[in-house]
Amino acid sequence: MPVITVLPHPEYCPQGARVEAERGTSLCEALLEHGIEIEHACEMSCACTTCHVVVRKGYDDLGEPDESEEDLLDRAWGLEPTSRLSCQAILHEQDVTIEIPRYSINHAKEK
Repeated sequence: MPVITVLPHPEYCPQGARVEAERGTSLCEALLEHGIEIEHACEMSCACTTCHVVVRKGYDDLGEPDESEEDLLDRAWGLEPTSRLSCQAILHEQDVTIEIPRYSINHAKEK
């Protein structure tokens, strides 16, 4: 099973986390299943950017984002070349390391 390493985030997982998930699971589903309450305002239907993550390791193993995901990512706060919507990034073989941005399009988190 692939392992997702989540870098520390002051609200969602202050100490960071390492979770295992089944292949074929989205990053968002895996995080939620392990108690990391990442925002997902559209209920994982690829209609917002609140579940935006930056993939620091393992980006290529998640498959290519489709056009609708790319269009939405253009509106995400803190967009980087390895940004993905966690609801659309599906785990395959490799472990991944992700960072959850401090802010989302919904609101700014206070420090």
